[in-house]
Amino acid sequence: MTKEGKETGNHGRRKIAILLLIIIVISAVVGLYAYVTYKKTHISTDDAFVDGRIHTISSKIPGTIQNVHVHDNEFINKGAILVDLDEKDYTVRVNQAMSALDAEKSKLSEFETNIEVTRKKLSELIFLVTSAHANLKLREAELRQSDLDFKRIATLYTKKIATEEQFEKTKTLHAVASVRREAAEAQVKQSKASLETQHAVIKQTESAYNAQKSKVKQKEELLAAEELQKSYTKIYAPIDGYITKKNVETGNQIQAGQPLMAVVPLDDIWITANYKETQIERVKPGQKVDIRIDTYPGKVFHGTVHSIMAGTGSVFSLFPPENATGNYVKVVQRIPVKIIMDNTPVTDHALRIGMSVVPTIVVEQ
Repeated sequence: MTKEGKETGNHGRRKIAILLLIIIVISAVVGLYAYVTYKKTHISTDDAFVDGRIHTISSKIPGTIQNVHVHDNEFINKGAILVDLDEKDYTVRVNQAMSALDAEKSKLSEFETNIEVTRKKLSELIFLVTSAHANLKLREAELRQSDLDFKRIATLYTKKIATEEQFEKTKTLHAVASVRREAAEAQVKQSKASLETQHAVIKQTESAYNAQKSKVKQKEELLAAEELQKSYTKIYAPIDGYITKKNVETGNQIQAGQPLMAVVPLDDIWITANYKETQIERVKPGQKVDIRIDTYPGKVFHGTVHSIMAGTGSVFSLFPPENATGNYVKVVQRIPVKIIMDNTPVTDHALRIGMSVVPTIVVEQ
């Protein structure tokens, strides 16, 4: 090859190298511009996970497990029986409460009968008082008439017109009328006293009746409480969902409030994304979100920013940070953001709480 040919070849290669370098520089500039533009309009974090509601199942009463009707990871419907507790002790207590209630009701019936008797007697005494008043008026009228007759006969006897026999007879009749009037007045007083006594008896009887009613009510409340306690021997599912963290078996002795299992509904899930506090300024509810789930690589799902937590995650931790000490190191805080998925992306509830997620919020179009 001649010297001129070599120079021509070298010159061509230099032109190709320069062209490639220009292309690389332009591509880098375009890529950098695209990256910077993307970062301005999108906010991402890998500190995110699938979240949902976990319904912890526990017993309201202590007891012994008689039956467990569910298995791990089983889907159950709301209202399904999860666990039965041995109800023998609670049945005994219910029966005792029923017996006590029946006894108090029997006493209440006796008081009701006593009230009926005392009220009937009161009616009779009222009638007697009325009759005694009527009899007193009659005797007073008789006495007034006897006074007139006695005065008239006495005048005639003084004038020797009436005989001594007539005078004595009239005098006797006047005395009898006076005695009858006094007897009638005494009868009125006695009947009034009996009526007042009967009023007191009725008041006392009604007071005892009301006290007995209170006892019956207490026994009814006790029975209702015992029946309620017995109803707690059956534990039902509060919602549709999957059984998780089941740690109870037949024969176990449990205490009130002891966690037995959890029910997790997978039809109501969301994303909890912990964004840095320096990113939150541009995050607003309603913004669209691109969601990538580690379980389904290559797929992009979509959601919407629902809300931003009212504090950082560390503030609501079990042991909040104490920054009043002298050894303070500033750490960028993270604030949880709730993201609602537009629709469940995978059938058969394939998403599980706790799955890792990378959400990207589109802050600007």
